[in-house]
Amino acid sequence: MAVQQRKVSKTKCRQRKAANRYKGIQTVSCPKCGEIKLPHCACKSCGFYKDKQVISIDS
Repeated sequence: MAVQQRKVSKTKCRQRKAANRYKGIQTVSCPKCGEIKLPHCACKSCGFYKDKQVISIDS
């Protein structure tokens, strides 16, 4: 098992933690209807994903 040789400075420790900090929810617009949706997910308003109807939406 690895053994630490020197103390990790506050700056290095904080840089490492900042890289994984939560940056909020990413969103994209649907190419069919223009609504805001999560990436890599079907649109909840029109039901399309990658130019295919995958969810039937009753209006």
